[in-house]
Amino acid sequence: MGIPYSYSFRNLWTRRLTTLLTASGMGLVVFVFAATLMLAEGLQQTLVQTGSPDNVVVLRKSANSEVQSGVERAQAALLESQPEVAIGPDGRPLLAKELVVLINLRKRGGNKPANVVIRGVSAASLQLRPAIGLKVGRMPRPGSVEVIAGESLARRFKGCGLGETLRFGMRDWRVVGVFDAGSTGFSSEIWGDADQMMQAFRRQVYSSVIFRLKDTNAFDAYKARVEGDPRLTVEAKRETRYYLDQSEAMSRFLRILGLVLTVVFSIGAVIGATITMYAAVANRVTEIGTLRALGFQRKSILLAFVMEALLLGLCGGLLGVGAASFMQLITISTMNWASFSELAFSFTLTFGILWKSLLFSLVMGFIGGALPAVRASRMNIVEALRAT
Repeated sequence: MGIPYSYSFRNLWTRRLTTLLTASGMGLVVFVFAATLMLAEGLQQTLVQTGSPDNVVVLRKSANSEVQSGVERAQAALLESQPEVAIGPDGRPLLAKELVVLINLRKRGGNKPANVVIRGVSAASLQLRPAIGLKVGRMPRPGSVEVIAGESLARRFKGCGLGETLRFGMRDWRVVGVFDAGSTGFSSEIWGDADQMMQAFRRQVYSSVIFRLKDTNAFDAYKARVEGDPRLTVEAKRETRYYLDQSEAMSRFLRILGLVLTVVFSIGAVIGATITMYAAVANRVTEIGTLRALGFQRKSILLAFVMEALLLGLCGGLLGVGAASFMQLITISTMNWASFSELAFSFTLTFGILWKSLLFSLVMGFIGGALPAVRASRMNIVEALRAT
């Protein structure tokens, strides 16, 4: 004969204050666990969404980022003539030769300096990123000292708002537009004419060449031929792969940090759950003896107390995930370890993080309740009934 599940529910409800305090402790641990995973996921999605699977980024061989790369003009012209490059509606190749450099700007309010990406673009740059749209203002005129700023950057940095002026490369640059790049890394960049940027920064080479594939399945053949060409010292990557590599180091660090913090905090939460369950067993000795006298087997009592501990863990998990879900409303900024530039991104809650967090809370509940449940199931009937 098994003990009804409602028995465990009623016992938790009877001890509402103790249940709430213990579940809150577990919820705090789950919150840290979920928030750290959400942080890593948000960073990764921001960078991965920055790229398109149909676009290819060509960099100097062994360069980890566009900032470290250099593609000579002759090499760029050769890459532009490759048959895999798609042709746009205007009959021109959907290919952009871009320059990427870092400058130091100060944030609004706190005046704190940070590195910002300046991207020299060409006419095809916007066509290659259809998700980017001008929000206010206009596009820079070719050959002018005009720039447009990502919405996130315009909001957070001095001189990046519409109509403001920036000073870099020994020139004054006027911000004539603000573009919306969604939750991508481009939202933290400033764009201007590539030729003007190269003159201002005295650069003789491009940082990268980006183009749209005519046939997305032709990438492997293109990569093998271009990287084997002795005239070219370049490496080709799908744009999504390139930005995924950019997020790898930081995401790994965040996950390891989250794991360490979670392990430390979970020890305290498990101890709290164990104390709670031991107290529940001590206060219900007579009740346990009565259940045994009524014919309930040790196994049924064991399962009832394990169920109670699991419900306690689930309550903590729901509290923790619920609190962590509000972190999606927050946008934070950090340094991209690959490019050493400022990058803004948000916490992102996915179904995978949700079930992992709830499973983690159930495991904490089980560990915390296992020993008290075993103690309850092994009680002697006579001694339990004599207890007062």
